[in-house]
Amino acid sequence: MTETAAWPHDPVRVGLVGAGPWARAMHARMLGAGPETRLTAVWARRTEAAQETAAPHGARVAADFDELLDHCEAVAFAVPPSVQAELAPLAAKAGKALLLEKPLALDLAAAERLVDAVDEAGVVSQLVLTKRYHPRTREFIERARRLDVTGARSCYLHGAFLGGEFATSWRLEHGALYDLGPHLLDLLDAAVGPVVDVRATGDSRRWIELTCEHENGAVSQASLSGSVARERALTRVELFGPGPELVYDTAEIDHEECWPVLRREFATAVRAGRSGELDAHRGLVLQRLLERAGRR
Repeated sequence: MTETAAWPHDPVRVGLVGAGPWARAMHARMLGAGPETRLTAVWARRTEAAQETAAPHGARVAADFDELLDHCEAVAFAVPPSVQAELAPLAAKAGKALLLEKPLALDLAAAERLVDAVDEAGVVSQLVLTKRYHPRTREFIERARRLDVTGARSCYLHGAFLGGEFATSWRLEHGALYDLGPHLLDLLDAAVGPVVDVRATGDSRRWIELTCEHENGAVSQASLSGSVARERALTRVELFGPGPELVYDTAEIDHEECWPVLRREFATAVRAGRSGELDAHRGLVLQRLLERAGRR
């Protein structure tokens, strides 16, 4: 993992909810590496899994969610969206900063309740939209915003739904729209311009196509599938207009390079008491687009 500069504050004490594959592989490792954060507690409904997640980082295993809240000042969520939507408002009401996964919830009403709780409590929130913390992604978005974009094509494809530890029940039920869709919709919205309408065709559990209309008149398309045979995930965005095309491709991106940036920006926001661009409200923008696509 990339080294970070010295951290001038006390590390932010973070409790982790969840002990599944993503919690172990990303959240616990990122938060436990410091120096900006310290993983202080882990709670999961499977105690053995929580112990396996906490032990490498010297974190305690909380007996329940309330005990987790007693031993942290921020809470990271690595659980299904329905569980996050249930517990994150409670953490916000307890005054804890939130590190949230996407989507915020499985329906718009639950996502709105979560964001309302964040606003009422005045706590910091941040989304784990991993790719957004990579320098190449940020360079792409910065260059894209200077272009006159007429249209765009994009895709996010992998084979995780075909089997393995990431073929979890909520992903298999709701498919690529809710798992992969937030990433592509976020990139298209940020790079091309605000998405004002989205239409969907296909089966989210196999292959789904999104057509997005943007505020500036541009039209973009997004292909999503978690059920195709690929050794590595493919995320690609192509922007077209009067000038040369601009292409973003994650083939050469090491996602672990995103983690130190994500960790430092979250800790900085917590210490400053002010959320950044990728906060719960950004998650709500994406949730509304998912809801619109799902209805169609």
